[in-house]
Amino acid sequence: MTAMKHAVTPEDLPSPQEMLEQTGLEAMQKMLRGETVGPPIAHLLNYDVTEVEEGRVVFVGTPLFSMANPMGTVHGGWYGTVLDSCMACAVMTKVPKGSTYTTLEYKINILRPIPLGMQVEAIGLAQHVGRSTGIANGEIRGVQDGKLYATGSTTCIVMKVA
Repeated sequence: MTAMKHAVTPEDLPSPQEMLEQTGLEAMQKMLRGETVGPPIAHLLNYDVTEVEEGRVVFVGTPLFSMANPMGTVHGGWYGTVLDSCMACAVMTKVPKGSTYTTLEYKINILRPIPLGMQVEAIGLAQHVGRSTGIANGEIRGVQDGKLYATGSTTCIVMKVA
């Protein structure tokens, strides 16, 4: 992954009703297979879902110069967004039909700077998903070097809609 993709439009996304008619795992598996688009933020920030299983989601991404802070290093918001995505999507894989979820809060710890242009994996693991909350942890690791670049944790709210 070396260049950003085209913008996703609202018409590209499944309707809220379509999303509620499937489990979170089913929705994530469709994204993985390319049957639906991934989250628009992933297109903007140059990362993709590469693995999905119940309770575990992996995104692979490459921070570009457009994601740098004024000092020319990867902006902390990029770490946070990628970790929020993989952790919340891990929770999503355990959300039943008729329910939705969103991030309630998350925390990240940046351990070392990711070099611009370096491919990384963000791995999210759901620890608990119940009727009203989901908890997950995540980490960002270099694909080539295996080094740990950041860790995170999240609490999501799970809401029954139907």
